[in-house]
Amino acid sequence: MRRSERSAETSAAHAVLAGLAGRRETLAVAESCTGGGVGAALTSIPGASEVFLGGVIAYSDRLKTGLLGVPAETIAAHGAVSGQCARAMAQGARNATGSDWAVSVTGVAGPGGGSPGKPVGTVWVAVEGPGEHSVERHLLSGSRGEVREASVSAALALVRRLVEEQDV
Repeated sequence: MRRSERSAETSAAHAVLAGLAGRRETLAVAESCTGGGVGAALTSIPGASEVFLGGVIAYSDRLKTGLLGVPAETIAAHGAVSGQCARAMAQGARNATGSDWAVSVTGVAGPGGGSPGKPVGTVWVAVEGPGEHSVERHLLSGSRGEVREASVSAALALVRRLVEEQDV
């Protein structure tokens, strides 16, 4: 990771934590293709434990359904890399932890695993919060590491935007 990307990620994680701390709200994560990167970015900030409850790295469909409660029918109909799955993962993380907010990431980081309908770099990010939800699709390029880093940044940016919009 380049220094500028690391500082931008740290800045976004800090802003998310500060915004939620000011509201006395909590956050959880559900991650697949990022392998814990969102949680790592958040816990790199001192004081994160006031806001960040934890999360689930659900790389397999079995864990998505078993730990996060993603309906098997959702994965069968839309796939694990879909907006529907991402939203269900965020809902599951929020329900499992009792957090106010949850963010999820699922995608194809590569180098393999892509398909014509879901090429490498296809990433879905979802956020569930009090009276809020949002799902975004990203088509990212680069190496596996670059796709994963960009996915972490996208997840933090979406949480930050939704929290800031509620403060307006």
